[in-house]
Amino acid sequence: MPQILFPETKLFTPTPADLSEAARYLGYRKISAPDQMIQKLINDCCQELLACISPAAVIENFDLSVSENKIISFGDLTFNSVDLGRNLEGCSKVYIFASTIGPKVDACIRKANSTDTVKAAVLQSCGAMYIEKVVDYINDHIKKEAAASGLKTKPRYSPGYGDIPLEMQKDFFRLLPCTRIGLTLMDTLIMSPEKSVTAFIGAGNF
Repeated sequence: MPQILFPETKLFTPTPADLSEAARYLGYRKISAPDQMIQKLINDCCQELLACISPAAVIENFDLSVSENKIISFGDLTFNSVDLGRNLEGCSKVYIFASTIGPKVDACIRKANSTDTVKAAVLQSCGAMYIEKVVDYINDHIKKEAAASGLKTKPRYSPGYGDIPLEMQKDFFRLLPCTRIGLTLMDTLIMSPEKSVTAFIGAGNF
């Protein structure tokens, strides 16, 4: 039975490290920090998005088998992937999840795009930071659930990386009730809302 999570927004109140992460998405590095004006804009945009994000996720887990030649099987899926197979080595279960920070973020960015492209770029970076915070929360949730069964987890792995095609998004949307958290998949294989993530997380005794 899939789990549907709606984490409380207050869990994602940005810290100084998160503001630095948002700046990193803008292209800044430690040796090239944003000036005070941009720092203030980042903070203001984070606060603006915090008022409109609606974090949500859907999670399911399956028994998993990975053959020596990296044939992966779970649920009704069987496919070959060297990269994901390496990631899932030693795992007996796989969790798949889809998560989002909601449609209001997209609307906020679209509105800014028509009037202030600099602000829109900063909102994009702040949105990227927030969806990563949500994914980290989901990762911790899965890690704790796996630990309760005596299992450890591997780093998450998303469609579109390595040799896992973005086309596999269709399988996530078939196996998970993504519409229950307001997620849809467009013909381009891009998710709506845009600030959304799908991923595999393996679990096992390794």
